[in-house]
Amino acid sequence: MWKYLALICLLFHNGGAVLQSNADTLVLLDNLAIRETHSMFFKSLQDRGFKLTYKLADDSGLLLSRYGEYLYKNLIIFAPSVEEFGGEISVEKLAQFVDDGGNVLVAGSEQSGDALREFASECGFEIDEEGASVMDHLHYDVSDKGDHTTILTASKNLINSRTIVGNSRDDIKKPLVYKGTGLLADKENSLVLQLLTAESTAYSYNPDQAIKDYPHAVGRNTLLIAALQARNNARVVFSGSLYFFSDEAFTNSVTYAQTGESFKQSGNRDVANSISKWVFGETGALRVAGVKHHLEGETQPPAEAYTITDPVVYSITIEELVEDKWQPFNANDVQLEFVRIDPFVRTTLKHVGGGKYQAKFKIPDVYGVYQFKVNYDRIGYTQLYDTTQVSVRPLEHTQYERFIPSAFPYYCSAFSMMVGVFLFSFVFLHFKDESAPATAASAKKGESKKSQ
Repeated sequence: MWKYLALICLLFHNGGAVLQSNADTLVLLDNLAIRETHSMFFKSLQDRGFKLTYKLADDSGLLLSRYGEYLYKNLIIFAPSVEEFGGEISVEKLAQFVDDGGNVLVAGSEQSGDALREFASECGFEIDEEGASVMDHLHYDVSDKGDHTTILTASKNLINSRTIVGNSRDDIKKPLVYKGTGLLADKENSLVLQLLTAESTAYSYNPDQAIKDYPHAVGRNTLLIAALQARNNARVVFSGSLYFFSDEAFTNSVTYAQTGESFKQSGNRDVANSISKWVFGETGALRVAGVKHHLEGETQPPAEAYTITDPVVYSITIEELVEDKWQPFNANDVQLEFVRIDPFVRTTLKHVGGGKYQAKFKIPDVYGVYQFKVNYDRIGYTQLYDTTQVSVRPLEHTQYERFIPSAFPYYCSAFSMMVGVFLFSFVFLHFKDESAPATAASAKKGESKKSQ
């Protein structure tokens, strides 16, 4: 009997593992009420095919991986006040999750806990001190009658990348409403992206305290939403405002208190959807579909190696993920390097259609082991890095030209020397044969004169 019970328990255990593995996005919440107050954002994810698993951030049964395999592809942390994650999740596990290619979306607030602060520090961000809010006494919503912490920022303050924010920056003129704390980015970290900044009149400070020290974040340096694209193309987005993704921010009308300019809705919904598409890899993903190289006039690469000064043709096909389908990528700034230790050739690839890029050049007159290298790194796109190693040999003795054009001066000097020696020898020998008798006769005449 006990064997049947053990089998039933095992089936239930395996069934739970399958359910968790099917849910590709884990959502950690401070409380389940956030699921209702942010329902529009979560519904947009579900409409795009995401399977969401909601958990409390301090749940003792939290797991990110089992038996060495991750249960989730993406992670959403809408738990600003969490001091310590539950279960097996920790800041170290989150950092390892990113290192292994996982994507994370985090939203904080004025009361962000230590867990989010430590994780932000791991990603190159810094959250302002506890209790600090972003304030703007010129650009705030008319509904804010207090400390002006419900600020408005123009869409032009978004990062200039349609891949990340879609058309929100240029085509949508609605302001963005923000209520939260400020962020600081590590300027030495080239992987950090400033997605949204405040107006020049904003600053981040505790509204309940008198300003005695210069605020950490002032003006355009007040970062509202930041992002990190790691070298393994994992993406992290950190917002200082949980309110930014709420139904209230999506649907309520906004009005500038100073000018009275009113809008039926803010631009939060469009920006939030665009950012979520980017952070979860729905946009900005590139891949190499094929690489070819061969001699000009041929279709296949040489069996062993190229020869110096050979004319070579290199082509690469690049595809972009658009609406879950790989389509040809169109750009005019893809470059190719032909590298030994340093690049010997650097040229811009020509787009010949269908996502295919091509370059024609002559192999340098230096033999060795080379690489065809394409390193495409642009804001908003995954880093595209592809190398193909080839060998380049010198000419065989039968391949050299009979007469090298560059050696013509040496040929001329050699033949001119031969002609000069011949003429000199001819003149010298001719002069010696004719002058010898005359010298002897004059000598005899001289002796006869002396004897007389």
